[in-house]
Amino acid sequence: MSERETLRRQWEILRYLPRYPLKVDARSIQDRLQRAGFKATKRTIERDLQNLSGIFPLTADEREKPYGWSWEKNAPVLDVPGLTASQALAFALVSRFLSPLLPGSVLSELEQYFALAEKTLSSVPRSRGKPAWSEKVRTVFPAQTLLPPKIKLEAQRTLYEALLLNRQVKIVYHKRGAKGPVEYTVHPLGIVQRGPVFYLVCTLFHYQDVLLLALHRVLSAVLMDEEAIRPKDFELDSYVHSGALDFGAGKKIRLEALFVEQAAEHLHETPLSDDQTITPAGDGWVKVAATVNDTPQLAWWLLAFGEQVEVLKPASLRKDMATSAAAMARNYRKRRT
Repeated sequence: MSERETLRRQWEILRYLPRYPLKVDARSIQDRLQRAGFKATKRTIERDLQNLSGIFPLTADEREKPYGWSWEKNAPVLDVPGLTASQALAFALVSRFLSPLLPGSVLSELEQYFALAEKTLSSVPRSRGKPAWSEKVRTVFPAQTLLPPKIKLEAQRTLYEALLLNRQVKIVYHKRGAKGPVEYTVHPLGIVQRGPVFYLVCTLFHYQDVLLLALHRVLSAVLMDEEAIRPKDFELDSYVHSGALDFGAGKKIRLEALFVEQAAEHLHETPLSDDQTITPAGDGWVKVAATVNDTPQLAWWLLAFGEQVEVLKPASLRKDMATSAAAMARNYRKRRT
């Protein structure tokens, strides 16, 4: 192998190493190198790490095998090319809004760019009294604000690494309402954020049924050597669009409902489906028809309109809405103390 190829491989290894206390073993580095087009044995990578540790401030956790490698906690950041203001803004936005969706190894690679981005943006001149870009960008969920549940960060990092490396994970999971936690062997398929909650899309053991596990209920996670098995024809986008994240079974229905005209205004710009129609119904009402997923989320959404909506079809949904409305009316007729 040429010296140039060795240098490129070792430079890639340095880029992949996280900063202490995070760490990565030689097998994980080998997987990363293979995806980048490098062919190297685990033994070769171990020799590279030993050689590089004599030049760079690297540290190896030798308390257990396989050894975990990382940059020392106070190691200086390697110089990187400068960023334009636009590039710096893009990195800063990634740091602020996408960090919860990125695996720890990726974040550790990007940390030096995040720091450089903040430094670049802080040096951009701004008019007196004008706020910085960081005071001008926010994200808002179109629903009642809820505080996010606390996620065990080490378990989250392990699950994200498993997704990145396509590996199985052994987790300890405490299902809501269960008396105690249980252990699962998980095949990770994806991560989806729904409001303040993150969900792991996965299969368990040798089963093919795709499930959702809330990340904040994962108590611990251990990365396994075995490759994760992906169900045939599974696509994350198709799974999400099926309504699974609205906790439905993928069944489609033809919704027909009367809306107070003002309540339906937003549906002209953000329709329920591609085949949605809105037609006048008289007396300030409009009729909305659309093919949608039959999910609890649909019912919650319709109930939020209160007296400004009346479901016409399907009959089963109309009956459910009427039952809920009657129960609400009974509750409000009761004297509360």
